Amino acid sequence: MEFSQLRIFQAVAEEGSITRAADRLHRVPSNLSTRLKQMEEQLGVELFVRERQRLQLSPAGKVLLDYSTRLLALHDEAHGAVQGGQPAGDFVLGSMYSTAAVHLPKLLARYHKAYPMVNLQVQSAPSGELLEGLITGRLDAAFVDGPITIASLDGVALCEERLVLICEADHPPVQGPQDVAGRSVFTFRRSCAYRTRLETWFSHERVAMGRAIEIESYQGMLACVIAGSGVALMSESMLESLPGKDSVSVHPLKGPFATATTWLMWRKGMLGANLNAWIDLQQAGKTAVLQDTRAIA
Repeated sequence: MEFSQLRIFQAVAEEGSITRAADRLHRVPSNLSTRLKQMEEQLGVELFVRERQRLQLSPAGKVLLDYSTRLLALHDEAHGAVQGGQPAGDFVLGSMYSTAAVHLPKLLARYHKAYPMVNLQVQSAPSGELLEGLITGRLDAAFVDGPITIASLDGVALCEERLVLICEADHPPVQGPQDVAGRSVFTFRRSCAYRTRLETWFSHERVAMGRAIEIESYQGMLACVIAGSGVALMSESMLESLPGKDSVSVHPLKGPFATATTWLMWRKGMLGANLNAWIDLQQAGKTAVLQDTRAIA
């Protein structure tokens, strides 16, 4: 097998579609179909089964995906090593939606400028799905709600977020979950760490949380809250970035629920040149911010 074949196989496995994988790899679908068929003939097994218009990995395909992920990671690491340890090749970074919107743009611009040979890709999802992507090897690193106590992962803190509950503009002060008991809650799907925090906030005071309504964007949550349909939890920095932020009332949470720390996580033993460069850039940025704050003080 060739590494190009493994990259095609991995893309199809992750996308569940030859067409979407072809778009991702900038190739024509017929080329991917041919290369996959050649792989299956070489191995003597079927790698995919079709279910409901989507390609699912066969048992043999699941085994190969684990090996291909490790082989491709080693390939990229070796590629960087023989170039003097310079960052190069694919680097897939996962991020929570809020982190991608607020904290990543400047870091991404600096990284692209410093390391143009890196093919940096960012995939946004809730924390639970990002952790799964790290463990399976689909992601090289990810920004998640932490700290995370998973033995196979390492990490470093990025920033601390202040958490706020937003309600319609004329809502009275919120001292605790009893003040919004029964209200609908706009949130991401269950794998979202902030949703888990909000559920814990309610259960800690033994207050029943209202019906959870899943929405896949903070802009959508804000619009629903402005309309008076319910409440939502988000970081203060995320709220500040949204048009319409002045049309809601803002209620900081208290005690252990007041803040959350965003961490950059990666698999132990997979700290290659690309990730090392990102960590150095991230830490340098934090130092610069701290120095500016002290200068102002």
